[in-house]
Amino acid sequence: MADKSKPIIVGADQNGWKLKDTLRDYLISKGYSVIDMGVNSDEPVLYPEVAVKLSEKIRDGVSDRGILVCGTGAGMAIVANKVPGVRAVCIHDGYTAERARASNDAQVVTLGSQVIGPSTAKKMIDIWLESEFEGGRSLPKVNMIKEMDNKR
Repeated sequence: MADKSKPIIVGADQNGWKLKDTLRDYLISKGYSVIDMGVNSDEPVLYPEVAVKLSEKIRDGVSDRGILVCGTGAGMAIVANKVPGVRAVCIHDGYTAERARASNDAQVVTLGSQVIGPSTAKKMIDIWLESEFEGGRSLPKVNMIKEMDNKR
């Protein structure tokens, strides 16, 4: 279960800001504190800038969990995974949301506002927040990823 003593960081590009706002408000209604990294309009931005800023805050320990939203979720995931120490997974279904945390210890999930709607997004975020890293067979794999990050 996500630690409610630490904020959840949210960010989006112009394609995802409305879903990001919906998720931000939903998280607040559930008792989470939220840091909103923007954006908050249809004004075009370069999504890598948003993803890097959020991911660096995760890496630096400001939060344990972050949510990024763009059109598909794919671009944000690619960029977030470039920041050493951050593991991001693009989620579009409940099973992937659960395994993102349970198997991959993902601190960041990405979503596509043009792929899923608000109701499904909320359900997936709930699943991800309720999931914890299980270790076990996944521990050596996650440790290998951490070692790869440490070599950068």
